[in-house]
Amino acid sequence: MPYITTDDGAEIFYKDWGNDGSPVVLSHGWPLSSDAWEATALYLATHGHRAIAHDRRGHGRSSQTWHGNEMDTYADDLATLIDTLDLHDVTLVGHSTGGGEIVRYVGRHGTSRVTRLVLVAAVPPFMLRADDNPEGLPVETFDALRAGETTNRSQLYRDLADGPFFGHNRNNDIDPGFRDAFWLQGMACGHRAAHECIAAFSATDFRPDLAAVDVPTLVVHGDDDQIVPFDVGGRRSADLIKDATLLVYERSGHALPDTDRDRLHADLLAFIDA
Repeated sequence: MPYITTDDGAEIFYKDWGNDGSPVVLSHGWPLSSDAWEATALYLATHGHRAIAHDRRGHGRSSQTWHGNEMDTYADDLATLIDTLDLHDVTLVGHSTGGGEIVRYVGRHGTSRVTRLVLVAAVPPFMLRADDNPEGLPVETFDALRAGETTNRSQLYRDLADGPFFGHNRNNDIDPGFRDAFWLQGMACGHRAAHECIAAFSATDFRPDLAAVDVPTLVVHGDDDQIVPFDVGGRRSADLIKDATLLVYERSGHALPDTDRDRLHADLLAFIDA
């Protein structure tokens, strides 16, 4: 299986599908892995693009490091992947936590190798409520996640899958296969990595990173997202990124790569090929 090795010795697993066309790098959400992007990677690779998806450190098949479970290191790991594969004219696509990873990459490494960004139900600009971020969510929301992760993370992932992640609690008929895959990927994530990543996606302020974005950006968000509410995430990110394009999926939730797959794929391809 393909891996790249970071400066601190962590091994980052990745999939590389399709050898021709412009590269698209897909960053996954918490507590998932590159498997969450498989359908999208297959679609892009069969439509003329090189689709690359990696397991964030601590997640999936990558090294479960004790240190480095925060956004700066995630972004640097992404830079190592892009540099090692010598990718140019890259489209970066990030879902949920992956959206934070790709904008922090831009903030730390610039856009010399990047031509466009896509944020899908992404955590930027800043999820945690603070004096200068009153639109954020209270810390108790994330403390509850940390408590569930510590006490019984298997049950936490089951509850998220059967409830707000897919919108199954909104009387939506979400296939059990999607929910089972979420649980399975979550359980493959290291316990420490999953716990620390909650702070990484919730308490990281991405507003300076968004200000550094100077490439065309597509923001896709559901207006019934219960994990990253639209008014906390997508709407504000679109306002902060110069000339961003915002697509709002009405009555859609957080798990757009699964629940709104066909529409998302068509929107991605149209944006990438424009």
